[in-house]
Amino acid sequence: ETKRLHVESKKYFDAIKAMLNHQIEFSKAIAEIYRPISGRVSDPDSIIPEGNPEGIRACEEYESIVRELLETLQPELEMIESRVIKPAEELLEVIKVVQKSLTKRQHKQLDYDRHRASLKKLQDKKDKTLKDEKAMYKAENDVEQSTQDFNYFNDLLKEELPKLFALEREFIRPLFQSFYYMQLNVFYTLHEKMQNIDIGYFDLTLDIEEAYNAKRGDIKEKAEALSIVKYKTTGGRRPAKYGAAGRLAIENGRAGSTRPLAIENGKADPPNRRATHDFVNNPPPPYSSGLGAADTTSLGRANSTGSAWGAAAKSKGAAPPPPKPKPARLSGAPTAPIETATALYDYEAQATGDLSFSTGDVIEVVQRGATENEWWTGKIHGKEGSFPGNYVKLN
Repeated sequence: ETKRLHVESKKYFDAIKAMLNHQIEFSKAIAEIYRPISGRVSDPDSIIPEGNPEGIRACEEYESIVRELLETLQPELEMIESRVIKPAEELLEVIKVVQKSLTKRQHKQLDYDRHRASLKKLQDKKDKTLKDEKAMYKAENDVEQSTQDFNYFNDLLKEELPKLFALEREFIRPLFQSFYYMQLNVFYTLHEKMQNIDIGYFDLTLDIEEAYNAKRGDIKEKAEALSIVKYKTTGGRRPAKYGAAGRLAIENGRAGSTRPLAIENGKADPPNRRATHDFVNNPPPPYSSGLGAADTTSLGRANSTGSAWGAAAKSKGAAPPPPKPKPARLSGAPTAPIETATALYDYEAQATGDLSFSTGDVIEVVQRGATENEWWTGKIHGKEGSFPGNYVKLN
């Protein structure tokens, strides 16, 4: 209970200081809310100034009053610490010494019981030897010594503990009285200071609820009328907003760019060759020819006319995914005889060294892998590069 007295008085001391500090921080937070969001003092074209200058001034006045109140209460708080907390700490130190005596008595009692049990065992033995007689003599001495030690601590505690309890009661009475009067002084100072606050921003003549509603006005209705506060989401997966994921598109209509932009899954960075193979389970369909004549320079391949191969590609369905990147061991010289292949789908170069072509183009195969699910090397229109083997058909 003495420890509890110390803990609770310390909590009260800290709570008073924390209450005033929280009031100061609360005032700072309100002032920050009152400041204009745009960072301007006010809009020169507006009659109503941006922000709340009167509210900011009220927060500054309130903060100044609370700081002054904290300085006024500081002597009272120091008295609580010196007249309640410190004496309680000293009483705790005395009790720790008493607890050590109690522990010592318990140890002496254990020693007494142990020696007494050893002596009784030797006494109950029928045929005693000379060694047993010596052990019994030693055990009797141990029992006598342990009895004296136990009786000393036991009598000390029996005699002095009641006196200590009586003194403790007398010690606590002035602590409680001091704490009571200092608490009254704290509350009286708080009440007097807060009652005499005269900040014009607050109308103290109105009832609390009435003043609150007057300040609030129709802000709640206006806030609820905003669409942004009614935003809700189910948390489920949403469909793509700007077209199918993975589809190549021209951004901002800049078809004349020397390097078309590709948007893959909403990312503006062009994919590398390996990423293309891992992602394009449904490869891009052929570009339509709906662009103007000025766009034919950079997108000539995408605007190819339909042919028999184009019709065959459409009837065949979506293009298969490109193969994995070709290994370095397959990058040797072209093999003989020279082969050709016809493009089944449009393919736009997606990495440096790739070969672009359109559906129906005849490509000279420089080197091909063991299967069509690998990257081949070919030539078309004087350019040589790599392309997916499953996008063409050997002639």
